[in-house]
Amino acid sequence: MAAGSTSPRATIVVVMGVSGSGKSTFGATLAEALGARFLDADDLHPPANRQKMAAGIALDDDDRRPWLDAVAAWMAERIRTEQAGVVACSALRRRYRDRLRAAGVGVRFVYLAVPRAELDARMRARVHFMPVTLLDSQLAALEPPGADEAACTVDGGAPLERNLQRVLRWLTTSR
Repeated sequence: MAAGSTSPRATIVVVMGVSGSGKSTFGATLAEALGARFLDADDLHPPANRQKMAAGIALDDDDRRPWLDAVAAWMAERIRTEQAGVVACSALRRRYRDRLRAAGVGVRFVYLAVPRAELDARMRARVHFMPVTLLDSQLAALEPPGADEAACTVDGGAPLERNLQRVLRWLTTSR
């Protein structure tokens, strides 16, 4: 797709995984390859959520609900206007993915699976509001996509270009 492209059945790809898995980096790269708009869902967290996480307190479903609604609204607008989009969003639990999937037809998920030790190292090497102390709570909450979900699991530790090519092939064959 060319930049700013539209499609009668616009695809929205949610790049999901725990903090430190590379969602933002991979999502931005995928969006560029697709000529799609990119959203880092972290940008839609209200200040209270960011403050809570920065203090080492895991979000609960009440904290996540309005945030997921805002992400789903962004996705629904892309679908309504027939524009492809890529979202970097943890989407850790199936019910969160179900909420995002309700944005409309054409929602796909790419799960970046990364071993805990690598996640820990990545989180310690970056400046981000999510502290490494919340990694275990994210891993405990994680429900990898089921076989019945429109999802592609990739090795988040593999080279970005290899994963990009795999996901682009998957998107072409999974429509």
